[in-house]
Amino acid sequence: MPRSIQDILDHADELAKRFEDYDPDPVDETSVAELLLRRACLARAQTERQTAEGGSEARLAGLSWKRSGK
Repeated sequence: MPRSIQDILDHADELAKRFEDYDPDPVDETSVAELLLRRACLARAQTERQTAEGGSEARLAGLSWKRSGK
């Protein structure tokens, strides 16, 4: 069911108040730090996997290390 403009504005005001009144818990901050570290570790693992796959493909294609290292 479509909402009226007033319903949307009321909901936006409610969300803004919740955001402004939010008092972070130190546990939440730790969770954010853990999440950021996990994302970085996953990104690094993916990059290393892509590098290994690329190296294997380059070797199979007969590329020299000098050429593939550019």
